[in-house]
Formats: sequence, C-alpha cells, structure tokens
Amino acid sequence: MEQEIATQAVGLGGATDFSLWKLFLRADFVVKAVIILLIASSIFSWALIFDKIRLFRRIDQSTKSFEDKFWKSKSAEAFYKSLPNKTEDPLTLIFKSAMSELIKTKSKSSTVQTARVERMLEVSIDTQLKNIEKNFTYLATIGSTAPFIGLFGTVWGIMNSFQSIAISRNTSLAIVAPGIAEALFATALGLLAAVPAVIAYNKFNSDSQRYFARVDNFSKRFLSII
Repeated sequence: MEQEIATQAVGLGGATDFSLWKLFLRADFVVKAVIILLIASSIFSWALIFDKIRLFRRIDQSTKSFEDKFWKSKSAEAFYKSLPNKTEDPLTLIFKSAMSELIKTKSKSSTVQTARVERMLEVSIDTQLKNIEKNFTYLATIGSTAPFIGLFGTVWGIMNSFQSIAISRNTSLAIVAPGIAEALFATALGLLAAVPAVIAYNKFNSDSQRYFARVDNFSKRFLSII
C-alpha cells in the first residue's frame, strides 16, 4: 500500500510544472496580487537605483570641474559672472545663491553681510540636499516592507494548501509541494525586491553625506575669503 502511494506521489510530482510562470498561474488571486505588487516594486526600485547612480556620477564630475575652475579664478565675482544662467550642478547653484546675496548686501556692514551670506548658504545647501535625496524614502520603504508583503503571500498560500489537504484528505508530498512552492515564491520575490533596495539606500545615503561634507567644506572656505 505504501509503495503504491509513493509511486503515485512520484508520478504526480513528475507531472507538476514548477516553472515560475506556472507557479504564478496556479496561485490564487491574493498571492497573484502580492506577486504583481512585489514585481512592480522591484522594477520601480531598480529604476530609482539607476537614476541615482547617474545623478551621483554627474554631480561628482560637475562639482569637481566647478571647484577646479573656482580656485583658479582671479576673483569670486568675476567667476560668478562667467557662470551660465542654467545649470544642474548643486554646488554651482549654492554658490550662485550666495554670491547673489553677497552682491545685494554690499552696502551693509561686513558682519551683517557675512551673516546673511552664511544664512543663504545654509538654505541653499538644505534645498539641494532635499533634491538629491528625493525618493530615498521609496527605497527605504521597499526595503523594509517587501519581505513582509512576501511573507504575507507565503502565509496565505500555505493556509490555502492546508485547506486543500483537509478537503482532499491526501497528505502526499506531490499534492502539498505545488501549493508550498507557490507560497514560497512570494517570499523569494519579497527578498529579491528588498535586498537591492536596502543596499542601494545605504550606499546612496553614504554618498549623499559624503557629497554634502564636501559642499560644507567649500562653503566654509568661501566664507573665509569674502
């Protein structure tokens, strides 16, 4: 009897398709919704990752070029006048804001002038920091919630598998395995979405802090020469 059951289980297991597409098709609507949500989150996460990689490469190059030209210039005002009207480099925008305030306050005392320029630098730096760190929270959210969303899909799928076992009264591995595989597929997708998002968030957060330490250093040096 046991041999017949084992033979039947092997037969069923061999006939079962465990491809990812078939696992998705066999899943119920809740697990399918979880899978679709996790795939969409993963795609969005990777789009943000590539966008931020390009952003940090661009601003690193443009800021290096700005600093080289600035410290080689004859005066800050002459350099300010030579800058293009439109630019996307954060440090250039910060410098232009500070120089604009410096020119406006020429008639003021040096103490007032320095205080207002320093305040403008702080505001400009904060604005550029927010622009660079835009959408960081999405990466953090995906990284922290995706495993739990996948776990929810897994728990739901396993619950359905146990219900199927109870209805069919068949505990054969060949019967249980497809449902368990579908359920675990959701957890795997959750981890697949979360791990790159967490790594990218930590990397970009570190890059952002390093960049603005560089900007802060430039601001202090600039204030010392005005």
